[in-house]
Amino acid sequence: MTTNSKQISGKLAEDLTLRHLETCGLSLICRNWSCRSGELDLVMLDGDTVVFVEVRYRRHAAWGGALESVDLRKQQKLIKAAQLFLLKESCWAKHPCRFDVVAMGSAEGGAHPSWIRNAFDS
Repeated sequence: MTTNSKQISGKLAEDLTLRHLETCGLSLICRNWSCRSGELDLVMLDGDTVVFVEVRYRRHAAWGGALESVDLRKQQKLIKAAQLFLLKESCWAKHPCRFDVVAMGSAEGGAHPSWIRNAFDS
């Protein structure tokens, strides 16, 4: 798979995830927020809770499942990026926060998203 097709697959996974979460009542704050620590795929609002959503897509189960790819190192990067987001977007800083992972791919059952709420502690 070329880099371009990986980007397309990742974007499609994000698009599907966004639609799924919106149908579940969440609303988008921003998408692909970048900083020196990394990128937040989706930042959403669930009631009054700011939700940092990591979207993971794996085409082949042999490479490991999408959920397993969010290891401790990746979690630490996401936490740091979320902290920077809350500093820069201070209007959200007083809201409760959580980290969700939405996994898609052959190991997770195809195009249907597997949504893990509060996937790890900050």
